[in-house]
Amino acid sequence: MALRMWASSTANALRISGGASKAQLSPAFSVSRCFSTVLEGLKYASSHEWVKHEGSVATIGITDHAQDHLGEVVFVELPEPGTAVSQSSSFGNVESVKATSDVNSPISGEVVEVNPKLSETPGLINTSPYEDGWMIKVKPSNPSELESLLGAKEYTKFCEEEDAAH
Repeated sequence: MALRMWASSTANALRISGGASKAQLSPAFSVSRCFSTVLEGLKYASSHEWVKHEGSVATIGITDHAQDHLGEVVFVELPEPGTAVSQSSSFGNVESVKATSDVNSPISGEVVEVNPKLSETPGLINTSPYEDGWMIKVKPSNPSELESLLGAKEYTKFCEEEDAAH
């Protein structure tokens, strides 16, 4: 009970809410580390992109951890549909108030859709990195590449180790 009260008062002091909108994001459950969220059911690249494979299409974006380190995203450059992407190669850029960073594809394939909302509202990457802030949808050319990516627990551990080293 004391822990619940401490957590509640800490959350109030930091203005953190566990509201219902967060619950909708999780396909199974989420692992929260510090202030970044890692969702179960997604695969993660060590370069901080996520991929959600559903049927013949994979949705790709940058992780909550990545957007948190970037700061406020002000511009996004994405490829056109029909463009081929390769695993671990850049497909676009994210410009924040801090820096411009390449975004790498966690898998190979053909871009079938680009998130049209990001051209006018790039900040969706900050406010909703796993839902409204997705970047591209790809038809995978080698679905077995998904096996080389990290699960939620492995990605969380990777981020903790990476943060500890800096």
